[in-house]
Amino acid sequence: MKWRKMADHVQGLAQLEILCKQLYETTDTTVRHQAEKALVEFTNSPDCLSKCQLLLERGSSSYSQLLAATCLSKLVSRTANPLPLEQRIDIRNYVLNYLATRPKLAAFVTQALIQLYARITKLGWFDCQKDDYVFRNVIADVTRFLQDSVEHCIIGVTILSQLTNEINQADTTHPLTKHRKIASSFRDSSLFDIFTLSCNLLKQASGKNLNLNDESQHGLLMQLLKLSYNCLNYDFIGTSTDESSDDLCTVQIPTSWRSAFLDSSTLQLFFNLYHSIPPSLSPLVLSCLVQIASVRRSLFNNAERAKFLSHLVDGVKRILANPQCLPDPNNYHEFCRLLARLKSNYQLGELVKVENYPEVIRLIANFTVTSLQHWEFAPNSVHYLLSLWQRLAASVPYVKATEPHLLETYTPEVTKAYITSRLESVHVILRDGLEDPLDDAGLVQQQLDQLSTIGRCEYEKTCALLVQLFDQAAQTYQELLQSTNSSAADITVQEGRLTWLVYIIGAVIGGRVSFASTDEQDAMDGELVCRVLQLMNLTDSRLAQAGNERLELAMLSFFEQFRKIYIGDQVQKSSKLYRRLSEVLGLNDETMVLSVFIGKIITNLKYWGQCEPITSKTLQLLNDLSLGYSSVRKLVKLTAVQFMLNNHTSEHFSFLGVNNQSNLSDMRCRTTFYTALGRLLMVDLGEDEDQFEQFMLPLTAAFETVAQMLSTNTFNEQEAKRTLVGLVRDLRGIAFAFNAKTSFMMLFDWIYPAYMPILQRAIELWYHDPACTTPVLKLMAELVHNRSQRLQFDVSSPNGILLFRETSKMITTYGNRILTLGEVPKDQVYGVKLKGVSVCFAMLKAVLSGNYVNFGVFRLYGDDALDNALQTFIKLLLSIPHSDLLDYPKLSQSFYSLLEVLTQDHMNFIASLEPHVVMYILSSISEGLTALDTMVCTGCCSSLDHIVTYLFKQLSRSTKKRPTPMATDDRFLHIMQQHPEMIQQYFADLRNSIVNSQPPEKQQAMHLCFENLMEGIERNLLTKNRDRFTQNLSVFRREVNDSMKNSTYGVNSNDMMS
Repeated sequence: MKWRKMADHVQGLAQLEILCKQLYETTDTTVRHQAEKALVEFTNSPDCLSKCQLLLERGSSSYSQLLAATCLSKLVSRTANPLPLEQRIDIRNYVLNYLATRPKLAAFVTQALIQLYARITKLGWFDCQKDDYVFRNVIADVTRFLQDSVEHCIIGVTILSQLTNEINQADTTHPLTKHRKIASSFRDSSLFDIFTLSCNLLKQASGKNLNLNDESQHGLLMQLLKLSYNCLNYDFIGTSTDESSDDLCTVQIPTSWRSAFLDSSTLQLFFNLYHSIPPSLSPLVLSCLVQIASVRRSLFNNAERAKFLSHLVDGVKRILANPQCLPDPNNYHEFCRLLARLKSNYQLGELVKVENYPEVIRLIANFTVTSLQHWEFAPNSVHYLLSLWQRLAASVPYVKATEPHLLETYTPEVTKAYITSRLESVHVILRDGLEDPLDDAGLVQQQLDQLSTIGRCEYEKTCALLVQLFDQAAQTYQELLQSTNSSAADITVQEGRLTWLVYIIGAVIGGRVSFASTDEQDAMDGELVCRVLQLMNLTDSRLAQAGNERLELAMLSFFEQFRKIYIGDQVQKSSKLYRRLSEVLGLNDETMVLSVFIGKIITNLKYWGQCEPITSKTLQLLNDLSLGYSSVRKLVKLTAVQFMLNNHTSEHFSFLGVNNQSNLSDMRCRTTFYTALGRLLMVDLGEDEDQFEQFMLPLTAAFETVAQMLSTNTFNEQEAKRTLVGLVRDLRGIAFAFNAKTSFMMLFDWIYPAYMPILQRAIELWYHDPACTTPVLKLMAELVHNRSQRLQFDVSSPNGILLFRETSKMITTYGNRILTLGEVPKDQVYGVKLKGVSVCFAMLKAVLSGNYVNFGVFRLYGDDALDNALQTFIKLLLSIPHSDLLDYPKLSQSFYSLLEVLTQDHMNFIASLEPHVVMYILSSISEGLTALDTMVCTGCCSSLDHIVTYLFKQLSRSTKKRPTPMATDDRFLHIMQQHPEMIQQYFADLRNSIVNSQPPEKQQAMHLCFENLMEGIERNLLTKNRDRFTQNLSVFRREVNDSMKNSTYGVNSNDMMS
C-alpha cells in the first residue's frame, strides 16, 4: 500500500513536470492553454502544499521548482482559510535552508523563492509565538548567507532587497491600513539597520579591488546597489507617490537616520563608487544619489544643510569635470534627474553660497547647451535639465543673497541653444525620415511651458534672437513661395522652422507675469505678435492651394497664449503691445484684435473642417473666447460672429455635415461649437422668441428629416444615425450654454413635446450601439439638470412632472433593453454597457435632486413613472459586479452621488427592497468608504448617515405612545425592531476588538478614549448633539494617535488612524 502511494506520488510528479514544460516551453497555444488549466486545478487541490515540497525536493526541472514556489506564494497569500502559523514558520525555514544548500539554482527559481520568503515575512510581521515576533529576525536570517561564498552573499542581499520592496508595496488583496501598519513597523524596527548594512558592505566592496569582469562579483555589487536604492526609495510616511510626480519628490527620511546623512562619508561613498565602477552599474549609483539629494530639508538645520549641499555640489562638479560615463543613456538620464533635484530641494539663495558655485553653474550651463544641441540623444532626459533652469529662472526675483547668481549670463545661452537646436533639427528629421518631435504634442507643450519661464529671464536677448531668426525664416519662406523653381522639400523645411518659432513665441508671451513685466517687454511682445499675424495672413492666403497642419496647430497654440495674457477682463488695454499692433497692422483696440481671432476661426473651420485636431483646437479657442464677460459682448457686435449665428449649416461649416466616412465619435467637437454659439446668442437674446426660432431653423430641419426617416420602414440607417447624433450633440451644446431660465424655457418648449418621441424611438432602435445612445442619453441628462436654477416651471405648469415621465421612460427603455445583451466581454463592457448605465444614473440623480418635481404625486395618483425608474435602477445595479463599481471612475461617481440622493429623499423605497438588494447596496457603501476618490468616500459617508438617521427616527417613533402608521413593506425597520441592540452590539464588539488588540499596558488608556468619546452625548440627532460628537471624535483621534505612538506595534502618528 505504502509503495503504491509512493508510486502514485512519483507518477503525479512526472505528470506535473510535463505540464510545467508545456506551459513554459511549447509554442502551441492549445497545449499551453490545457497545461495552464490543469495547473490551476493543481493549485486549488487540497494536497497542493505537500506536492509543492515534493517538487522542490525531487523535481528535475527548473520549471517545476518555479511552479512550486509560485503555488506556495499563492497559498501563503490567501485571505480565506489562511495557513496556520506553525506551517508558515516551517515553509519560511525550509525556503531559507533550500536556498542555503542550493546557491546555483536557475535565477528565476531563486527569485521566486526569495519572493515567497518576502511574502511570508510581510504577512506574518505581527504574528507572535510565545511573545516573540517570529518573522522579524530578518537580518539574523540573512547573516549566515553574508558570511559564506559570493553566491550566498548575492542571495542574502537579494533577500533583504526583495523584502524591502515587498513591504513597501501595497497589494489589493489586503487592507491598506494593514499594509501601512506593517510598513511603519518595518521602517522603525529594521530598515535603518538594513540600509547601514548595505552601506557597510558597499564600503568593503569599494575598498577591495573587485574583479567586476567576474559575473558573480558584478552581480553582488548590483544587488547591493539595488538594496541601497530600495531603502532610500521607501515610502516612509505612506504618501504612495507615483513616478509621474517625480520632480516634486521629497524623501521623508526619519529623524533617527540623521547620523547617516550628517556624516559626509555616506554621500562620498556613492560619488566614489560612480567613478570606480563600470557604466553598466553606475546608473544605480546615480539613482541612489538622486534619492539622497532629495532628503527632506527639515532633517538638517541651516548650517548642516549648507555643509551637505556643499558636498553634493562638489560631487556633481566632479562628475561634470570627468564626463566619461555620461554618453551612456541610462547614466545621462539619471544624472539629469540629479541636477534637477539640486533646485527642487534647495533654494537659489543657498546654492549661490556654495564655494564652487560660479564654476559649477558654468559647467551645468555648458552641459545643458551641449545636451540641447544633441537633440536626438535621450530626448526624454531634456525635461529634467529644462526643469532645473526653469526653477532657477523663476527664483531670480526672490533671491536675497549678495553673492552673484550669474543666471543673466547663462540663461540666455540655454534659451538660444534650445531654440537654434530645434530649428536645426527640422532639416535633419526630413532628410533622414526621423520621428518628428512636433507630433508628440504633450512633450512639446511640456518643454514650451518650461521655456516660457527660462526665456523671460533676460527677455531682451530672447526677443532679439527670436526676431532675428523669425525674419530670416519668413523672408526665405516668402522667396521660396514666389520662386517658380523652388522644391517642395525646401518649403517644408521652412514651414517646419516657422512652426517651431510660432510655438516658442506663443510660449514666451504666455510666460509673462503681470508683476514682473515692463512696458518695454510688452512692446517686445508686440514685435513678436505682429510677425506671427503677418505670417498668418500669408499662410491663410494660400489655403485654397495648400496648407501645413503642424504650422496651423502652432498658430492655434500661439493664439491661445495671446488670449490668456492680452485679451479679457483683467488686461490693461493701454499696454504697449496694442500700440505696436496699431502702428504695424492698424489694430487699434481689443475689438479689432478679436475680429482677427474670429477671422482665423472661420477660416480654419472653412478650410480645415475635415481635420479633427485643427477643428477641435479652433473650436476650443472659440469656446474660451465666449467665456469672458467683456470679450463675449464685443464679439457679438462683430459682423463675422453675426454671420456664424445666422449661418451655422454644413454649407458654410463642413464639419457640421453628415460625412459617411468619419467616425460617429468625431462629431464631439460640434457640442463645443454650439456651446460657444449658445453663449454668443444669449448676450442679446432676452425674451425674443423669434430670434431663437430663427437660430434653431437648421436644427428644426434636421429633426424633421430624422422624423421623416423613422416614420418609414425603409430608411438609410447610417444616415439617420449620423443626422441624429450630430443633432443631439448640437443640442447638448446649446442646453449647456443656456443656463438662464428665460432662454432655457424657450429650448424646453421647442424640444418638448414635439421632438421628444424621436429621442425615445432612437433609444428603442439603437440601444445596442453606444456611439448613438450615449449622445442621446447625455442630452437628456443635460436637459434635466437644474443648472443655475434654470428649470423653474410656473405653478400651473405640469412640465416638471411631464419631464420626469420622459426621463423615466428613457431610463426604463434603455435599461430593460441593455440588460437583454447578456454577457459582454470584459474589454468592451464599459463602452457597450457601463458608460450608458453611468449616464442613466447621472440623469436620474439630476432629476431627483432638481427640486422641480413633487415626487409624492406619483404614488398619490397611481402613476408608476417613479417606481419604473427606481426599479430599473435596481435591475441595472444588480447586473454590475461590485468590483466594476469602483474600477470605472465615472460610473462610481454617478452611482454614489445617486445613492446619496436616494438615501436622503427616498429611504422608504430603499427600506422596502429585498434583503439581497439591501445587502448589495450596503456592501457597495462599505467598499466605497475605502475608495481613493474623496467624492465617492464622502458620498458613502452621507448615504450611511441618511440610512442610520432614517432607522433611528423610525424606531424612535415606534416606541412612542402616539400610534403612527407602519410601512408594511419596511423590512429594514422590522429587522431593527426585532433586534434593537444590533448597532449598539456592533459598536461594543468593535470597541472591545480595538482595545484587546493593544499591548496590555495600553489597554486602559484605549478604553478611556472610548469612554470619553460618548461623554455628553444624548440619545437624539439634533445638530447640537451631532456637533458635540464631532468634537469628541477629533479629541478621540488625537488621543488614540498619542497613545499608539510609542506602541511596540510600531504604528506611529503617520498612520493617522487610517
